[in-house]
Amino acid sequence: MKRILFALSILTLSACKKDFLDRQPISDIDPGSFFNNEKDLTLYTNSFYAMLPGTDIYSADITSDNVEPAVIGDVVAGRTIVQTDASAAQWTWSDLRNVNYFLAHYQKAAVSDSIKAHYAGIARFFRAMFYFTKVQRFGDVPWYSDPLEANSPELYKGRDPRKLVVDSIIADLNYAAANIKTAKNTSRITKWAALVLKSRVCLFEGTYRIYHTENNQGGATELLLQSVDAAQQVMQSGLYKLYTTNNPNVDYANLFTEDVANADEYILARVYDRTLTKTHGANGQFLTSTLSAPGLTKTLINSYLMSDGTAFSAQPGYATTPYWEEIKGRDPRLTQTIRTPGYKRINTTATLVPDYSNAMTGYQCIKFVTGTDQDGNNTNTNDLPIFRYAEVLLNYAEAKAELKQFAQAEADASVNLIRKRAGMPAMQVATLKADPLLQTEYNITDPVILEVRRERRVELAMEGFRYQDLMRWKRGPLLAQDFKGAWFPGVGVYDLDQDGKNDLAIVLTKPASPDKALQYFVLQPDRGLSDGDKGNLIVHPGANKHFDDPKHYLFPLPLTELLLNTNLQQNPGWEQ
Repeated sequence: MKRILFALSILTLSACKKDFLDRQPISDIDPGSFFNNEKDLTLYTNSFYAMLPGTDIYSADITSDNVEPAVIGDVVAGRTIVQTDASAAQWTWSDLRNVNYFLAHYQKAAVSDSIKAHYAGIARFFRAMFYFTKVQRFGDVPWYSDPLEANSPELYKGRDPRKLVVDSIIADLNYAAANIKTAKNTSRITKWAALVLKSRVCLFEGTYRIYHTENNQGGATELLLQSVDAAQQVMQSGLYKLYTTNNPNVDYANLFTEDVANADEYILARVYDRTLTKTHGANGQFLTSTLSAPGLTKTLINSYLMSDGTAFSAQPGYATTPYWEEIKGRDPRLTQTIRTPGYKRINTTATLVPDYSNAMTGYQCIKFVTGTDQDGNNTNTNDLPIFRYAEVLLNYAEAKAELKQFAQAEADASVNLIRKRAGMPAMQVATLKADPLLQTEYNITDPVILEVRRERRVELAMEGFRYQDLMRWKRGPLLAQDFKGAWFPGVGVYDLDQDGKNDLAIVLTKPASPDKALQYFVLQPDRGLSDGDKGNLIVHPGANKHFDDPKHYLFPLPLTELLLNTNLQQNPGWEQ
């Protein structure tokens, strides 16, 4: 049986009275009769684990330029509105009050100071994670370190400066890293999880301050140095390494489909176990056309290098290379991320081509997709990564690159370990040249930063990082571009896997008597090819997407909260 992650049923948090923090208040737990021993501290902190991300680990990329779904979401389309309701706006605070309530009362437990500090560290980890999400979404937010009541005057204060909140997040993570137990555990918060979150927070905020010059905030260098330090502590611990069996053609894929999180690489995982009725729906997400049908995009596919380490965009005619040719001789992670010729489901013998009803771009994701026995509704039991060692290496590499401290030694300690697992040539820093395609994409010329960003996009594809990466790099306009799929020379019938049998027909209208051996991509009335009679598949021609810079880098506060608390100010651009 897998590790038991939650004990939520034991500690009931029932509602008693609603206040500004929209708490589902800590039940009528009397501090005089609870918080007495380590068992009480364990039971209470177990409730915090519900705050960890779940299926959004693999679905969040749908709000980025990595994915073109069947229906464009409001964020990508630029249709975000000012919500009335706090919950719809994600301006909710019940999780925070639960954490702060614990921190207000845990000291009374009759346990040693080190045990108290361990559980306080767990609580402060979750408070840091809660606030990091709020800062990413809203920027300035009110910082609360006490469990406020309905009559607390602090409820009506304005938002605290982003810098104060980030400094407070880092202070919480410093405490957590110094006091939480150090033993490895993929299903529990450890010292190492706190350090990974710190490296993530400091990298995010440090680069945000570099590229969002309109905010006029300093401190980027110090934040990046802290990101490097946190990552190095994990790297130098000797406890973690990249999972490998020295088979680069399968290792990357297997990492995400194994039932139990790999303890070498996964520092923290979301645990799933059928015996505990805890399952998720990755197979359905990528194999059921009614569940968003997420097709990966051409720009993501272009990011994968050739197997010799050169850029795909350096190949003659790369932009007009059809699917069955463009996947040849590429980074092995490509064939472990999407269906390519010869693909077979786990423990099956049939070869499968991309299913265009599930991925209309022609690039169908296979990451996290397990065997056919888990094709039912929400029946996946493979654990999902929250923190894995590859991210630590990439955080270190990017922070070093932004600090202009990235030489061959830094590449060998980070990116080249990831490339080695993938069977790719090592990055040679001295000979790097800026890829013109990446220069256009990211609007920078530094070849080191460009290559580190490439590696990050490829290695962490479909793990929920891409949207926030674009936000911190100030590349929101990429969301407003027409997302493209595979390239075709025009309407006609195609053999996708070149096995001598046609698999796909691109047609203007579906024939009255369709060929059962073919799947059809119907152009009219609402699909297209990028160049009219030929080109890349366009799933949403004329989508009229837009990104308002700088407005759309932050979300709006809900109207009800602005009315309740007149000291709150709306984010710029959302006032009307």
